[in-house]
Amino acid sequence: MHSRWQELYKQKLTTPEEAARLVQNGDTIVAPLSNGQPLALINAVAKRIRAGEVEDITYVSGVDVRWFDLYHPDLVGKVTIDTGFVSPATRQGVGQGIFTYTPCRLGETVDMVVRCRPCNISAMVVSPMDKHGFFSTGCNVDWGWETAKTANPRHIVVEVNENMPRTYGHNQLHITEISAIVENHIPLFELPEIPITKEDEIIGHYIADMIDDGSCIQIGIGGMPNAIANFLKDKKDLGVHSEMLTDSMVDLYYAGAITCAKKNFMPYKWIGSFALGTRKLYDFIDNNPLVEMHSTKFVNDPVVIGYNDNLVSVNATFEVDLTGQCASESIGPAQYSGTGGQLDFVQGAWRSKGGKSFLTLYSTYTDKEGNKRSKIVPTITPGMFTTVSRTDVQYVVTEYGVAFLKGQNLRTRVKELIRIAHPDFRDWLKFEARRLNYIL
Repeated sequence: MHSRWQELYKQKLTTPEEAARLVQNGDTIVAPLSNGQPLALINAVAKRIRAGEVEDITYVSGVDVRWFDLYHPDLVGKVTIDTGFVSPATRQGVGQGIFTYTPCRLGETVDMVVRCRPCNISAMVVSPMDKHGFFSTGCNVDWGWETAKTANPRHIVVEVNENMPRTYGHNQLHITEISAIVENHIPLFELPEIPITKEDEIIGHYIADMIDDGSCIQIGIGGMPNAIANFLKDKKDLGVHSEMLTDSMVDLYYAGAITCAKKNFMPYKWIGSFALGTRKLYDFIDNNPLVEMHSTKFVNDPVVIGYNDNLVSVNATFEVDLTGQCASESIGPAQYSGTGGQLDFVQGAWRSKGGKSFLTLYSTYTDKEGNKRSKIVPTITPGMFTTVSRTDVQYVVTEYGVAFLKGQNLRTRVKELIRIAHPDFRDWLKFEARRLNYIL
């Protein structure tokens, strides 16, 4: 049987240019996040569009970590770049209106495609085929794999990369499901090292002190999550249920802090949906039975998240108003990132027995004129988008402390948020709170 799958592989193996011919006028191509996006195939599609062979194409993806030929200015108006999470590669295009952004929760992205739009071509990077004829979607299961399985695409096209880890969990495609195979063995994108600031260390210490032994963690990337991880190395029996797996989790594992032994849901397993970090992380998850990678529809479901007792979620926000609304994805009206899984895990942590969700931010920022401004404000800055509603937010953390907001009235919220604001802005916030009739 092994030879049968090998023969089928040879029949379906083709060049990126030939695979791109499966794309027809008006098609929507859906790809996963970051390293799951098939560079050679998408660049070949761009070549066909530029040659006038195909038109009216929509490309749906997110967290783009590489520049694609599809994004070139000469293709504006000929292809729609539709991202579910803005990153450096697409930020300028979205800001200029050349590309577009779809507001979405990561846990709902599969349904967003299956129920709200067509998926004609499902395209993704996979690990090499095993002896049973299966490819793993590796470190980028996210929305791509389940979309391919449930959206009834006309074609599934895979780009085999020997550098893509093979991972356990529900994330495999069989050779019989695939229309065309392209090979492109490029190195996976690796995140650069992010420095930890003094404020990161202070905030990290606050949060680490509130994480108990045996907790199940979800933390992202950046200086602040890295600082938190540094303070967790003496914890015991931490678990992992997180949309994204990171280098800092690997460090905690080797420090003996992460064992998953106390997880009550899917014990002894790391549960993730995508991994983004360095080679250290990709090598760790490769063929590691400790790690299971599943679709965001499963990992980011607040109900599923809530099955984990003592689930601790840590995410960053840009701005918080005195009622507790958190704006985490735009600077003014300019889309900077996306909703991602932040709201999924805020709500999931509240469902968790003993769960806690933290939204973190520095107390101030410096504007273009060099003026210091408060990130805790009377009302959300006009044009900014609320990511976590005031009814959902639980803890807000700055370098000046931790504010508990869930279930609190406006007077208490104002008091708590002013307490963790920068001292230079506390009197102003009190004045504005009175003007808004939040306090007497």
